[in-house]
Amino acid sequence: METLIIRPEIALDQFLPIFIESTLVLVFGVGYAAIITLSKMGFFSKGWMPVGYLFWALQTYFLYDLSLLIQSNHFTTKVLMVTMLVYIFIPHLYFYLIEEAEKKYENIQKNIQD
Repeated sequence: METLIIRPEIALDQFLPIFIESTLVLVFGVGYAAIITLSKMGFFSKGWMPVGYLFWALQTYFLYDLSLLIQSNHFTTKVLMVTMLVYIFIPHLYFYLIEEAEKKYENIQKNIQD
């Protein structure tokens, strides 16, 4: 016996809001990653970091609203929000690991030269 998933139809008049909010999720997500990355790399000052967090908040809001527009179930919406909480830490984790690796290999280089 096959499992049948019944999904509600998306109304045609909801197509444009869904399309726009999907686009905004992508734009704000790329903006968040770009601003945080460029700030960490020193291309932007650290004063741009709050702008990056604002982009993350806007992305999270539009993703939540998008999940309501496409009539996702509550579990899917919760998973999306937890994913967004994890997504805020990903750039910080990435740069932390790079800095720790550089410190470790600098010590190894010094020990080899001595």
